[in-house]
Amino acid sequence: MRGWVVTVQIAIGSDHAGYNLKELIKEQFKGEGVSFVDFGTNSTEAVDYPDIARPVAESVARGESRFGILICGTGIGMVIAANKVPGVRAALCHDVFTARAAREHNDANVLTLGERVTEAGLACEIVRAWLQAAFQGGRHERRVNKIRSIEEEFCGRCLQKREDSAVD
Repeated sequence: MRGWVVTVQIAIGSDHAGYNLKELIKEQFKGEGVSFVDFGTNSTEAVDYPDIARPVAESVARGESRFGILICGTGIGMVIAANKVPGVRAALCHDVFTARAAREHNDANVLTLGERVTEAGLACEIVRAWLQAAFQGGRHERRVNKIRSIEEEFCGRCLQKREDSAVD
């Protein structure tokens, strides 16, 4: 990543179980053209992962941050919560291959990791591979567009349901 002309802004957050890895990743990538906006937590005191995942995912969905990184104990809770935000394609990655494929094939814009299941050195390699990879488009773009269509269809249904409930 050294030599990047522009700084990449990444929204980052963790719950208590991912706090130490979050801090390590921020330190590891300091000075490499990566700027982090930290959405918390700021200690190992227990917090609820959806409370962190949502603002990180919203920052990415609104385009305020180019990417997001979320860390909890396993990464599972964060990936589920982040993927509830329209426009987010979060991927839980445990190795470099899936991190690269998540960007290249799925245009993943949020990476989730598990501090309790991924060794710190490997986690940094995963982040590096994910950030260096680029969406390949082509046949993958068609598939990502189908994901967007599903999202739009269900978001429309949710909005219609809310409007119907408000009228009752």
